[in-house]
Amino acid sequence: MANQTNINCPNCGTTIDVQDILAHQLEDKYKEQFRQQLQAEKNKFASEFETLNKEKAAFEEKKKQENELFKERLEKQLREERRGIEEKLKIKIAEEQSDQFQTLQKELNEKSEQIKELNRTKAEIEKLKREKGELKEAAEAEAQKRLNETLQGEKEKIRKAEEERNELRFKEMQKQLEDQKRLTEEMKRKQEQGSMQLQGEVQELAIEEWLANQFPLDSIQEIKKGARGGDCIQVVNTRSAQNCGTIYYESKRTKDFQPSWIEKFKADIREKGADIGVLVTEVMPSDMDRMGLKDGIWICNYDEFKGLCAVLRDQIIQVNVAVGSQENKGDKMHMLYDFLTSSTFRMQVEAIVEGFTSMKNALDSEKRAMARIWKEREKQIDKVVTNTIDMYGSVKGIAGNAVQSVKSLELDEGDYPEEIS
Repeated sequence: MANQTNINCPNCGTTIDVQDILAHQLEDKYKEQFRQQLQAEKNKFASEFETLNKEKAAFEEKKKQENELFKERLEKQLREERRGIEEKLKIKIAEEQSDQFQTLQKELNEKSEQIKELNRTKAEIEKLKREKGELKEAAEAEAQKRLNETLQGEKEKIRKAEEERNELRFKEMQKQLEDQKRLTEEMKRKQEQGSMQLQGEVQELAIEEWLANQFPLDSIQEIKKGARGGDCIQVVNTRSAQNCGTIYYESKRTKDFQPSWIEKFKADIREKGADIGVLVTEVMPSDMDRMGLKDGIWICNYDEFKGLCAVLRDQIIQVNVAVGSQENKGDKMHMLYDFLTSSTFRMQVEAIVEGFTSMKNALDSEKRAMARIWKEREKQIDKVVTNTIDMYGSVKGIAGNAVQSVKSLELDEGDYPEEIS
């Protein structure tokens, strides 16, 4: 095989290894592709991070404005309520003092008439004045005492009634929130679980879409549902040659790997006359922890498939070119099989997959870090909302309907439970 890849320069006679030249070209090509993909991911991350910071600043500003507006409204309502209570107290005290004063004035007039009629002495008149003053002070003190006791009793009744009503509403809202949370978790679990058939079809479509986008010159032939065989066949084409070879893809997305898949897939490959078979599975065989060749079938996961398909395609093209230049010197299928099962080809593919794996690990680490940051901010937002609701409920329980209702913190009319008769 090595002798077939060496050529001699017709001018100087120097021996040139065509395989090394093609390998260097392939290596440069994929290095550039990986660099561009990495730069695109970094740009995307920077854009998302900037957007997140802007949203955070907007949220903090909005929260500050809402807190200031709520505080201003609350202070205004409290001032108006205090002013109203003071006015009512003044009116009530004035009315009671007026009644007492009229009664005392009447009594004084009667005693004055008696004094005039009986011609009492000046000492008796001074005594009556002193008694009048003492009675007036006692009456005012008693009236003030009764007024304070009445106001205190009414406030206590209102406070207890509001506490009982708010407690029932809080329990109702808590029950509704728990039911909604349980329903949301159930829907999320069902959505994530999905059906095994749907998950398999998603991976099949992803494989076909990836191949079609990456290799527009190739023909991607889908195996119809219900027909015997794998999922799709990739016919490799170039601008200078058609049908250089075929790659047969089979997608599996189950919890356990079945060894019988390999024999069945090999039978399908022989029936279709494909050159290479690739089994894309979520769960690797028990004796494999990464991509590799098993019983003549390439086995990999979806992430490894993205690099493996490009390598297999390029190797098919190279073998096709080499075989075309050396027709009648050996069996084409035998040469292709020997090359694809050689240690050189395996090491080249492993090197590419290691690069993919390193990039994927870095991306997963960034995703976990961002998920942690988003979760922390979500908890902080929930804490602010909960504290705002508690403060509003406390003020509402003390001031009652004097505090204007915040629509987002109140139940709609249709949400109140029916009263039990």
